[in-house]
Amino acid sequence: MEVSNGYQKSTLNSVDNFKDIIQPKKDLRPKTKDVTNTKGTKFEDFNLKRELLMGIYEKGYEFPSPVQEETIPLILNNEDVLARAKNGTGKTASFLIPALQMVDTSQPHIQALIIVPTRELARQVSYECINLGKHISGLQVMSTIGGTRHKDDILRLMKPVHIVIGTPGRLLDLSSKAMDLSKCYYVAMDEADKLLSDDLEKTCINLIQQTPKERQIMLFSATFPVNVNGFKDKYMKKSTQIVNLMDELTLVGVTQYYAYLEEKRKVQCLNTLFKKLNINQSIIFCNTVSRVELLAQTITRLGYSCYFIHAQMDQEQRNRVFHDFRNGACRNLVSSDLCTRGIDIQAVNVVINFDFPKTSETYLHRIGRSGRFGHYGIAINFVTENDKQNFIKIEKKLGIEIKCIPNEIDPRLYASGYTMEEVEAAIQEEKERDKKKKELLLEQKKN
Repeated sequence: MEVSNGYQKSTLNSVDNFKDIIQPKKDLRPKTKDVTNTKGTKFEDFNLKRELLMGIYEKGYEFPSPVQEETIPLILNNEDVLARAKNGTGKTASFLIPALQMVDTSQPHIQALIIVPTRELARQVSYECINLGKHISGLQVMSTIGGTRHKDDILRLMKPVHIVIGTPGRLLDLSSKAMDLSKCYYVAMDEADKLLSDDLEKTCINLIQQTPKERQIMLFSATFPVNVNGFKDKYMKKSTQIVNLMDELTLVGVTQYYAYLEEKRKVQCLNTLFKKLNINQSIIFCNTVSRVELLAQTITRLGYSCYFIHAQMDQEQRNRVFHDFRNGACRNLVSSDLCTRGIDIQAVNVVINFDFPKTSETYLHRIGRSGRFGHYGIAINFVTENDKQNFIKIEKKLGIEIKCIPNEIDPRLYASGYTMEEVEAAIQEEKERDKKKKELLLEQKKN
């Protein structure tokens, strides 16, 4: 559980032009059109309260991303919003900023409910919320997840709480004991496709039904299931605003490769990649828990720093691994699909699907751990004979071409330290090589 410590007095409050003395570490890495293709809106244009603007700029946010630019004004205008945008383009701040703007800290009750599908995501969203709202006087944010003590959460709810962030099961459990949602008019569902899946939808609906009928509902995700229309018609306003920023499904900055190989060659191939690539941090995905632990042990024996994480670990251990990896204590993380949704670690520039995923949705979420917020990264897929049909199906469904991995991957496509001009030159050179390969193949077929 993470709880804000309330307002911490800052010298920034006594300075009118607070932006002049805020000196966040600037991110000078090149960014793609996923986050730069905006209308030129500034955060000040949303008429946000000064304390919130201070948190936004101190966090290092320079301008709203396209999804923030489109959705924040709608939400502040009390519209229900159904927003679809790529992983890593700023969806979390899109619903947190309006929540922080609308919360009245003089009122001691819960005013905003943020529902997320996984424990790691709940902790991350609460961390983001606390940091964005750090200058808002009296703000209290509570995170609640399974695997922690009920008693601690119940005791916390006896004190003022303004924003609650949690997973569906724990939230529903608390609502039957100590959590009052009768004055909560703001509900945001992050990774809504998962929350509206068969195993979680009923729980989420139960929670929503405990909020006032005049509530405002926001759904954010990169993918939406068919049943979202039924949910929208029943629980959201007739005037629900639909924002779709998914002209293309995958992040522009993530270059995707595949290596066609036998199962027994995977570890050898992985070892070669570790030696050749300029890895800042990497996440390596396996399809089963047993393979996660086995692969992590193998990587460690090869001499590389490596953590592992999966859903069968106890919560304290998961928290420690995620915290340490986020803070750069280890270069590589082997994971099950536990870390596919919403996990935002800016330093990750390489994703490796050691086991190729079963669905296109899982594929999208996995590779979206690299190239966060418009940065550049690579995704490498190990494909065996058994994966061939699924590989072709996912390519077709997503409308993408995953390229055969070359002998050398140009570091300008994913490593830091290069200018935008150098990155664009590398992309153009790769396009030219691909074009020549295709022309050569066509010529060979003709002959």
